[in-house]
Amino acid sequence: MPTTVHKYGGSSLADMAALERVAANVARGHRSGERTVVVVSARGNTTDDLLRLAGRIHAGAPARELDQLLATGENQSAALLAMVLHRLGVPAVSFTGPQAGIRAEGVHGAGLVADVDPAPLHRRLAAGEVAVVAGFQGLGADGDVRTLGRGGSDTTAVALAAALAAERCDIYTDVSGVLTADPRVVPQARVLARVDPAVMAEMAFAGARVLHSRAVELAAVRAVRVRVLSSLRPGGGTVIPERSDPHMLETSSTVTAIAHDADVARVLVETPSSHPDPATEVLAVLAEHAVPVDLVARSGPQEEEFRIGFTVRSSELGRLTGPLRDTVAALGGQVRVDDNVGKVSVIGMGLLNRPEYTARMLAALRGAGIPTSWISISQLRTSAVIPRDRLTEAVGLLHAAFGLAELVPA
Repeated sequence: MPTTVHKYGGSSLADMAALERVAANVARGHRSGERTVVVVSARGNTTDDLLRLAGRIHAGAPARELDQLLATGENQSAALLAMVLHRLGVPAVSFTGPQAGIRAEGVHGAGLVADVDPAPLHRRLAAGEVAVVAGFQGLGADGDVRTLGRGGSDTTAVALAAALAAERCDIYTDVSGVLTADPRVVPQARVLARVDPAVMAEMAFAGARVLHSRAVELAAVRAVRVRVLSSLRPGGGTVIPERSDPHMLETSSTVTAIAHDADVARVLVETPSSHPDPATEVLAVLAEHAVPVDLVARSGPQEEEFRIGFTVRSSELGRLTGPLRDTVAALGGQVRVDDNVGKVSVIGMGLLNRPEYTARMLAALRGAGIPTSWISISQLRTSAVIPRDRLTEAVGLLHAAFGLAELVPA
């Protein structure tokens, strides 16, 4: 009997009508003979509401206590969905992340899935029950809850699919699949029927909100087949296969999508001397606080003054800025932060070998008077930092410049 993991985001569970719609979909799969695990996020704006509440109580609340608080949002979703399923005559049981056998390591607020013991879920599935699991959380070695960061429920779903050897992992969202751009910004954006996992990982990291980048990376490593589907309407969707297409040729190079990210801050570190190299201390602070960086550039060893610049998520600044300033001050330097920027990216295959794509991107932005600062180019992504208030305009311009409304890659 096949096992399928479903994941539903917060917008798909926002109110009672949405909960009942999700429960009806799960019930259909269960009655057709599927062994079903459902991973859920916190409902609607619950996580943001809890963060605001914590901020009113104590702006510097301990990270451990924030994890204790935030995990309750997903726990609530799991219990409520299990209750609705029971009302429909479907046997179901809810689990917290730790109860589902998920072990996590790393810092509070940005934990990593270290291991999954599938035995608790196997027992319930063998008994014919639906397992409803709270996403976004696992149990640390110290016995405390670790949350997995924003989008962590996607990672929970893929990790469980891998541990259970599930046939596939279905991610249900409030859009129709993976699109060529954010449809709220570009109404002409088209659904992509299939996206290479490497390309999807770049899209997610560059700001496409439909899937979390860590979940895509884990799916590729563990060969989990992922589908992105709408929770509001049947059919369609996007398949992200278990592995990249081995028959992809150089001549297949194409632009797949335009991604954008407003959760960006540009950080510049300057110290009066590059001896010894301060980059080690700077990057160690980022690693200690589990803050991913992008668009990194630094001065050369022959220069007396040391400079390193990079972008981070602006939402990470609260836990990064203080420790980074302390470290750099000890080196006699300073940190400058600009959070009035955004990042726009062209995503595709073979971009490093196709400089005309970067030229077209920059020409379109320049033609609209949109200034670019830092630029990064790889085989799968070309990104530029631009003013935040021009971000949505830039997405529409680039979507049109690359003809993505007319031609959708297979």
